[in-house]
Amino acid sequence: MSKTTLEDCVRETLAEYFRDLDGATPNAMHDMVLRTVEKPLLDVVMQRTQGNQSKAAEWLGINRNTLRRKLVEHQLLQ
Repeated sequence: MSKTTLEDCVRETLAEYFRDLDGATPNAMHDMVLRTVEKPLLDVVMQRTQGNQSKAAEWLGINRNTLRRKLVEHQLLQ
């Protein structure tokens, strides 16, 4: 198992993002980061729960209706 934490990965990726900006001012970063992380999180959890939305919602700590809305938003429903 890797000793790199999820937090470390996020920090490293954000540092790279700022390097790539090359001095340009970022905009709406909070929304950008949340949307960028949310889609793969939902995708992986849905795979791990074999598409069981009730179980996925439980794992994520969110309401099943909220999960379904987010799956639609991210175009993750089959």
